[in-house]
Amino acid sequence: MNDKRDRDEEGRARNARPRDGLGRPLPYGTAGVERQPEGVARRPEETVREAQRLLDAGMPFHAHEVFEDAWKSGPDEERALWRGLAQLAVGLTHGARGNTAGGARLLRRGAGWVDAYGERVPYGIDLDALSAWARALAGRLESADGARVVDAEEEAPRLLGS
Repeated sequence: MNDKRDRDEEGRARNARPRDGLGRPLPYGTAGVERQPEGVARRPEETVREAQRLLDAGMPFHAHEVFEDAWKSGPDEERALWRGLAQLAVGLTHGARGNTAGGARLLRRGAGWVDAYGERVPYGIDLDALSAWARALAGRLESADGARVVDAEEEAPRLLGS
């Protein structure tokens, strides 16, 4: 078999193309943004801090990857929290890419996971405010004509409040 797919060091398929700040693949040889390493186990506070840094930089796709690591490596009782946060970040990503319907859908789905999480201020994250942000942005995306793209940096939520 002639497998021409990119592979990581362990031999798993992994696209090595550079990515832009919204996670879109760029042509080989183009300078992209540094990708987040996968499978990093961070303390929850480090996860929130790193994700906020990426959100503030207009890179919600990369923040999604940080949340995804916490979702996959964290304790079972926190999976709804991290999954919801990951979906909020990727919802913002889709909205910024111009996929208003997909962005709105993911923002609402993420808000549902966040709403289902019992503790309302885990690790200092005001989940009620975050859910309200997501639903408001989803509403704006749904009312857009499909051509409007949101600015990921301007729309980035404050995980720990203002």
